[in-house]
Amino acid sequence: MSTASVPTSEIVLRTKRLLLRPFRREDFPQFIPLIGAREVAATTLRIPHPYTEADAEAFLNYVEDSRQSGSAVRFILFEENGSLCGGMGLHISRDHNHAEIGYWIGVPFWGKGYATEGATAVVEYGFEQLKLNRIFAGHYSNNPASGSILRKLGMKYEGTNREHIRKWGEYLDVEMYAILASEWHSRQTDVK
Repeated sequence: MSTASVPTSEIVLRTKRLLLRPFRREDFPQFIPLIGAREVAATTLRIPHPYTEADAEAFLNYVEDSRQSGSAVRFILFEENGSLCGGMGLHISRDHNHAEIGYWIGVPFWGKGYATEGATAVVEYGFEQLKLNRIFAGHYSNNPASGSILRKLGMKYEGTNREHIRKWGEYLDVEMYAILASEWHSRQTDVK
Protein backbone atom coordinates (compact mmCIF):
# COMPACT_ATOMS: atom_id res chain seq x y z
CA MET A 1 0.00 0.00 0.00
CA SER A 2 1.25 3.45 -0.76
CA THR A 3 -0.13 6.83 0.18
CA ALA A 4 -0.11 9.22 -2.73
CA SER A 5 1.37 12.66 -2.10
CA VAL A 6 -1.78 14.75 -1.89
CA PRO A 7 -3.31 17.23 0.56
CA THR A 8 -4.80 15.75 3.75
CA SER A 9 -8.32 16.32 2.41
CA GLU A 10 -7.42 14.11 -0.55
CA ILE A 11 -5.89 11.02 1.05
CA VAL A 12 -5.46 8.40 -1.65
CA LEU A 13 -4.42 4.82 -0.99
CA ARG A 14 -3.37 2.33 -3.66
CA THR A 15 -3.21 -1.43 -3.46
CA LYS A 16 -2.35 -4.03 -6.05
CA ARG A 17 -5.84 -3.86 -7.61
CA LEU A 18 -7.62 -0.93 -5.98
CA LEU A 19 -7.62 2.84 -5.66
CA LEU A 20 -9.13 4.22 -2.45
CA ARG A 21 -9.97 7.92 -2.42
CA PRO A 22 -12.44 10.33 -0.82
CA PHE A 23 -16.11 10.28 -1.81
CA ARG A 24 -17.23 12.96 -4.28
CA ARG A 25 -20.55 14.10 -5.72
CA GLU A 26 -19.54 12.85 -9.16
CA ASP A 27 -19.49 9.32 -7.68
CA PHE A 28 -23.28 9.37 -7.15
CA PRO A 29 -24.23 7.64 -10.47
CA GLN A 30 -22.07 4.58 -9.69
CA PHE A 31 -22.39 4.78 -5.89
CA ILE A 32 -26.18 4.87 -5.39
CA PRO A 33 -27.08 1.69 -7.32
CA LEU A 34 -24.30 -0.32 -5.61
CA ILE A 35 -24.85 0.82 -2.04
CA GLY A 36 -28.61 0.76 -2.60
CA ALA A 37 -28.76 -3.01 -3.04
CA ARG A 38 -30.81 -4.66 -0.31
CA GLU A 39 -28.07 -7.30 0.13
CA VAL A 40 -25.57 -4.56 1.02
CA ALA A 41 -27.90 -2.75 3.42
CA ALA A 42 -28.76 -6.06 5.11
CA THR A 43 -25.14 -6.52 6.24
CA THR A 44 -24.59 -3.03 7.66
CA LEU A 45 -26.02 -0.88 10.42
CA ARG A 46 -25.95 2.56 8.84
CA ILE A 47 -26.87 1.98 5.18
CA PRO A 48 -30.59 2.55 4.59
CA HIS A 49 -32.69 0.73 2.03
CA PRO A 50 -33.84 1.99 -0.34
CA TYR A 51 -30.88 4.35 -0.77
CA THR A 52 -31.70 7.68 -2.38
CA GLU A 53 -29.80 10.63 -3.78
CA ALA A 54 -30.74 12.50 -0.57
CA ASP A 55 -29.03 9.73 1.42
CA ALA A 56 -25.91 10.11 -0.75
CA GLU A 57 -25.97 13.88 -0.25
CA ALA A 58 -26.28 13.46 3.54
CA PHE A 59 -23.42 10.95 3.49
CA LEU A 60 -21.24 13.33 1.46
CA ASN A 61 -21.89 16.07 4.05
CA TYR A 62 -21.09 13.64 6.87
CA VAL A 63 -17.84 12.61 5.16
CA GLU A 64 -16.74 16.24 4.84
CA ASP A 65 -17.75 17.16 8.42
CA SER A 66 -16.02 14.11 9.91
CA ARG A 67 -12.88 14.71 7.84
CA GLN A 68 -12.69 18.31 9.05
CA SER A 69 -13.23 17.30 12.69
CA GLY A 70 -10.78 14.39 12.42
CA SER A 71 -13.43 11.94 13.64
CA ALA A 72 -13.36 9.74 10.53
CA VAL A 73 -11.67 8.96 7.25
CA ARG A 74 -13.80 7.48 4.47
CA PHE A 75 -12.77 6.00 1.15
CA ILE A 76 -14.54 4.91 -2.01
CA LEU A 77 -12.95 1.87 -3.67
CA PHE A 78 -12.32 1.62 -7.39
CA GLU A 79 -11.05 -1.23 -9.51
CA GLU A 80 -8.14 -0.52 -11.84
CA ASN A 81 -10.59 0.02 -14.71
CA GLY A 82 -12.33 2.83 -12.78
CA SER A 83 -15.42 0.90 -11.66
CA LEU A 84 -16.60 1.93 -8.21
CA CYS A 85 -16.82 -1.29 -6.18
CA GLY A 86 -17.34 -0.32 -2.52
CA GLY A 87 -16.51 1.90 0.40
CA MET A 88 -14.78 1.76 3.75
CA GLY A 89 -13.41 3.92 6.48
CA LEU A 90 -12.39 4.45 10.06
CA HIS A 91 -14.54 6.08 12.72
CA ILE A 92 -11.90 7.53 15.07
CA SER A 93 -11.93 8.21 18.79
CA ARG A 94 -8.86 10.31 19.60
CA ASP A 95 -9.70 10.20 23.33
CA HIS A 96 -9.06 6.46 23.26
CA ASN A 97 -6.72 6.38 20.23
CA HIS A 98 -8.77 3.72 18.51
CA ALA A 99 -11.05 3.41 15.51
CA GLU A 100 -13.83 1.22 14.22
CA ILE A 101 -13.40 0.02 10.65
CA GLY A 102 -16.45 -0.37 8.49
CA TYR A 103 -16.81 -1.46 4.89
CA TRP A 104 -19.22 -2.51 2.18
CA ILE A 105 -18.67 -4.02 -1.25
CA GLY A 106 -21.17 -3.87 -4.12
CA VAL A 107 -22.82 -7.23 -4.85
CA PRO A 108 -21.28 -7.62 -8.36
CA PHE A 109 -17.84 -7.42 -6.69
CA TRP A 110 -18.39 -9.94 -3.89
CA GLY A 111 -15.95 -12.83 -3.69
CA LYS A 112 -13.03 -11.03 -5.34
CA GLY A 113 -11.09 -10.25 -2.16
CA TYR A 114 -11.61 -6.49 -2.48
CA ALA A 115 -12.84 -6.04 1.10
CA THR A 116 -9.75 -7.74 2.52
CA GLU A 117 -7.40 -5.89 0.16
CA GLY A 118 -8.94 -2.49 0.82
CA ALA A 119 -9.31 -3.04 4.57
CA THR A 120 -5.66 -4.08 4.81
CA ALA A 121 -4.67 -0.72 3.31
CA VAL A 122 -7.03 1.19 5.62
CA VAL A 123 -5.80 -0.64 8.74
CA GLU A 124 -2.21 0.02 7.70
CA TYR A 125 -3.08 3.70 7.24
CA GLY A 126 -4.69 3.75 10.69
CA PHE A 127 -1.66 2.30 12.42
CA GLU A 128 1.13 3.87 10.34
CA GLN A 129 -0.23 7.34 9.56
CA LEU A 130 -2.83 7.98 12.27
CA LYS A 131 -0.78 6.18 14.95
CA LEU A 132 -3.84 4.44 16.36
CA ASN A 133 -3.41 1.88 19.13
CA ARG A 134 -6.41 -0.32 18.32
CA ILE A 135 -8.74 -0.94 15.39
CA PHE A 136 -11.93 -2.90 15.95
CA ALA A 137 -14.99 -4.07 14.06
CA GLY A 138 -18.16 -6.02 14.48
CA HIS A 139 -20.21 -8.08 12.08
CA TYR A 140 -23.65 -9.60 12.28
CA SER A 141 -23.51 -13.29 13.21
CA ASN A 142 -25.51 -14.05 10.06
CA ASN A 143 -22.69 -12.58 7.92
CA PRO A 144 -19.75 -14.98 8.42
CA ALA A 145 -17.97 -13.68 5.29
CA SER A 146 -17.29 -10.43 7.15
CA GLY A 147 -15.81 -12.39 10.07
CA SER A 148 -13.46 -14.10 7.62
CA ILE A 149 -12.26 -10.69 6.39
CA LEU A 150 -11.57 -9.53 9.94
CA ARG A 151 -9.59 -12.67 10.75
CA LYS A 152 -7.54 -12.20 7.56
CA LEU A 153 -6.64 -8.74 8.87
CA GLY A 154 -5.22 -10.43 11.96
CA MET A 155 -8.05 -9.35 14.22
CA LYS A 156 -8.83 -11.47 17.25
CA TYR A 157 -12.32 -12.51 18.21
CA GLU A 158 -13.32 -10.73 21.42
CA GLY A 159 -16.86 -11.98 21.97
CA THR A 160 -20.47 -11.74 20.94
CA ASN A 161 -22.82 -8.91 21.82
CA ARG A 162 -26.07 -10.85 21.93
CA GLU A 163 -29.08 -9.21 20.25
CA HIS A 164 -27.05 -6.00 20.18
CA ILE A 165 -28.55 -4.48 17.02
CA ARG A 166 -32.08 -4.28 15.72
CA LYS A 167 -32.12 -4.32 11.94
CA TRP A 168 -35.45 -4.24 10.11
CA GLY A 169 -37.30 -5.37 13.23
CA GLU A 170 -35.01 -8.31 14.03
CA TYR A 171 -32.50 -8.42 16.89
CA LEU A 172 -29.07 -9.51 15.68
CA ASP A 173 -25.98 -10.75 17.49
CA VAL A 174 -22.76 -8.87 16.71
CA GLU A 175 -19.40 -10.68 16.67
CA MET A 176 -16.62 -8.37 17.88
CA TYR A 177 -13.00 -8.39 16.65
CA ALA A 178 -9.97 -6.15 17.17
CA ILE A 179 -6.27 -5.82 16.46
CA LEU A 180 -3.70 -3.77 18.38
CA ALA A 181 -0.92 -1.74 16.78
CA SER A 182 1.69 -4.03 18.37
CA GLU A 183 -0.01 -7.08 16.82
CA TRP A 184 -0.21 -5.39 13.41
CA HIS A 185 3.46 -4.42 13.47
CA SER A 186 4.42 -7.95 14.55
CA ARG A 187 2.42 -9.42 11.64
CA GLN A 188 4.12 -7.05 9.18
CA THR A 189 7.55 -8.09 10.47
CA ASP A 190 6.59 -11.77 10.17
CA VAL A 191 5.45 -11.27 6.56
CA LYS A 192 8.76 -9.69 5.48
